[in-house]
Amino acid sequence: MVERFLRQTSFTSVEDYNKNLEFIIPDNFNFAYDVMDAWATEAPDKLAILWTNDQGAEIRTTFGQLKEQTDQAAAYLQSLGIGKGDPVMLILKRRYEWWVVMLALHKLAAVVIPATHMLTKHDIVYRNTRASVKAIICVDDAYVMTQVQAAMPESPTVETLIAIKSSLPCCQDDAQSAPLPQGFHDWQEEWRQAPPFVRPTEKNSNDDTMLMYFTSGTSGEPKMVAHDFLYAMGHLTTGVFWHNLHEGSLHLTVADTGWGKAVWGKFYGQWFAGATVFVFDHEKFNADTLLRQIEKYRVTSFCAPPTIYRFMIREELSRYDLSSLEYCTTAGEALNPAVFDKFKEKTGIQMMEGFGQTETTMTLGTMPWMKPKPGSMGMPNAQYDIDLLKADGTPCEDGEKGEIVVRVGNRKPIGLFKEYYRDEELTREAWHDGIYHTGDMAWRDEDGYYWFEGRIDDVIKSSGYRIGPFEVESALMTHPAVVECAITGVPDDIRGMVVKATVVLGKEWKDKAGDALVKELQQHVKRETAPYKYPRIVEFVDELPKTISGKIRRVEIRRKDAK
Repeated sequence: MVERFLRQTSFTSVEDYNKNLEFIIPDNFNFAYDVMDAWATEAPDKLAILWTNDQGAEIRTTFGQLKEQTDQAAAYLQSLGIGKGDPVMLILKRRYEWWVVMLALHKLAAVVIPATHMLTKHDIVYRNTRASVKAIICVDDAYVMTQVQAAMPESPTVETLIAIKSSLPCCQDDAQSAPLPQGFHDWQEEWRQAPPFVRPTEKNSNDDTMLMYFTSGTSGEPKMVAHDFLYAMGHLTTGVFWHNLHEGSLHLTVADTGWGKAVWGKFYGQWFAGATVFVFDHEKFNADTLLRQIEKYRVTSFCAPPTIYRFMIREELSRYDLSSLEYCTTAGEALNPAVFDKFKEKTGIQMMEGFGQTETTMTLGTMPWMKPKPGSMGMPNAQYDIDLLKADGTPCEDGEKGEIVVRVGNRKPIGLFKEYYRDEELTREAWHDGIYHTGDMAWRDEDGYYWFEGRIDDVIKSSGYRIGPFEVESALMTHPAVVECAITGVPDDIRGMVVKATVVLGKEWKDKAGDALVKELQQHVKRETAPYKYPRIVEFVDELPKTISGKIRRVEIRRKDAK
């Protein structure tokens, strides 16, 4: 499959990749037809999805079966008046149907808006009005349906509501077997009764909007990020090269379907490679349960944010048979070197870090032909022209901190977003003079590896020093008491700002929280990094505020401190 979309399909070095990566771009590219239906023709019996949940249910679906299901789903949605360009919001958790509906909407050239099940009425109204949502497809969860219903009086563009009940006997309870609230179509009752699917005669163009994500909002109201149909192709490098997948791979990415990491790790790139997507549908994360799934199903490739790895390495990993694991990757937040080292010590596997945003595919990464440097994001992905710029717009030298930017020039790279939908001012603010500004800070070492510093807004200016939160967090994470931490700045009359650490302790350390441990952590940071970076304020908390994608909301900590 890969040879249809790349001039060269394998690489042996950074130089080879940078020189020879070249996409073959067809007209009217549509991932559902050009990749998924092509697999259904060439390898109909090959396993596409292995879905399981925390109640023991399993669904195994081949590419041939998935084509039949997505055609049927597309026909059903057509019968409800959904077609090209119609914005459809999905609130489906990790239900199996999410994969079917995503592909069905691609076949109709509709605009898919994945969303988290944690949205409130206010959040749903905001999304409905900002994107002129025409239909909402959601799980038959009481909370979700209540919030959706409450949003309807203020959502005039929404014409259709569809609820998906679980079709698995083990997953049905009294609430799920009860009639749906008024106004909701019943997916299980209706979708198989749709007429045969007829592919629309009007094809999508490569520039048409295919997917929209509302950003996770670490520093303000969510932005509406619009991606075109070539965005899916942009993830070819994510799955085939960064995840290092092949047709025999069984790949698990830990991600909620409501945020961008789901299509990074559970959808496009994995199926370009012909891998099987493994899904574990669960309500609450538990490291032991996740490790048992990897062991039971013989998962070969694993990707998760560093937070997940932090909890995994606190388990006694020798109790699990993880011999099937071939490759592990991480993204979503910066990786502390201490986590890299401990995971390698316990498993023998080196984590390969990657970096990107909701607005992009993977822009920086550690590829299989590279030696990982613990804590480094890796090098630029050759499909992007990456640079570091100082505040005055001039390029950084090695060792200098600057903003990660994408030089776009006259041709938008495959994978970069189209725009912030319906917000020309915000788009111009981030993307002007041929450069897309990520808002993320880093520095580059003499070997060309990039090292994350934090968001521009997160940098702490104290007594004339510029302190990146991540460097202090990395130092704190090497102390055995610390499970998670967040570094923020607190206003100070003398120093301008002082460093504050908000710390989650391991359960065996919680009863030691106090002045003595505060001093111990402060001294530890002074030993691990430059003394001026140590946290003058330390607060112990049970958990850190996070977005649904697992990113720490430092802005929320700052707001709380300001009050």
